[in-house]
Amino acid sequence: MREKISACVMTYNEENNIERCLGSLTWCDEIVVLDSFSEDRTLELARKYTDHIHQHPWGGYIRQRNMMREMAQFSWVLFLDADEEISDVSREEILREMEANDGRYIGFRFPRCIRYLGQWIRYGEWYPDVTLRLFLKDRGRSVGEEPHDKVVVGGKVKTLKNPILHYSHDSISDHINTINRFASIAARAKHSEGYRFRMIDFLFRPHWRFIKGFILRGGFLHGRRGYFIAMMNVFGVLVKYAKLWELELGEDGKTAAAPDAQPPDPRERPE
Repeated sequence: MREKISACVMTYNEENNIERCLGSLTWCDEIVVLDSFSEDRTLELARKYTDHIHQHPWGGYIRQRNMMREMAQFSWVLFLDADEEISDVSREEILREMEANDGRYIGFRFPRCIRYLGQWIRYGEWYPDVTLRLFLKDRGRSVGEEPHDKVVVGGKVKTLKNPILHYSHDSISDHINTINRFASIAARAKHSEGYRFRMIDFLFRPHWRFIKGFILRGGFLHGRRGYFIAMMNVFGVLVKYAKLWELELGEDGKTAAAPDAQPPDPRERPE
C-alpha cells in the first residue's frame, strides 16, 4: 500500500488551464487549490474536482507554495502548476514508484516538457528542466529567488523518466508578457537583496544564455522554434538586468522606475 498524496495547485485566472490540470490529478487522495482571488471562472471550474479550495492574497511563489504544503493533510505532497498536466504514463510511473518505495526516497524529480507553437520542445534550455515536485511534506520546503522557486528536501531523491507536460505560453504575445512579468519580479528580488547592476552582467549574461540554449543544449535542432526560444531567453535576461538598473536609477533620484505597460498582476505584488 502506498502512502497518500495531496496534490497542490496555485491559481490566478486560470480558467483556460485549470480543468486539464485538475483532471490529471483525480487519482491523488486530495487536491488542494490555493487561489489568489481569481476574477474569471477558475474557482467555478475547480469546484468540479475538489472542495479543498482556499484563497489568499498573492505573497510570492515561495510563500504560496509553502502555504499550500501546510494546507495538505497527507504525508506526501505533489506540486503542480495550473498550466501543467500529469500524463497517464507519468501517473503510472508515480504510482509504481510510490508502491515500491520502502522509505529509501523522500522525494521525486520530474523532467518537464513544454508545448510551444504546436510542438513539444525536447532540446535546448527548456528541456529536460528537471524539478522536484513530489516529496514528503515534513521533509521539504520551497526556497529560492523569485520567481524561480524550488523544493529542497533533507534526504534521498530519485529522478523519474516521464515528464510533466507544460503548456506555458498560449501565444507569442503571452510569452512576451510572461518575460516582462518575470523580469520585474526577478529584478525586484535582486534589488531587495542588495544586488547591484553590473555592466558585465548586462553585456555577457545574455550572450552566454544564447550559446548555452541554442548551441550547447541543441536548441538548433528545433529550427526556427529553437532559435526564437533562445532569443526570447536572451531578451528575458537583458530585460531583467535593465529593470534592475532602472530600479537603481529611481533609488538615486535620477528617474522614477516606469511601471510595466501591462496592467498590474496580483502575482507580482506582496501581500
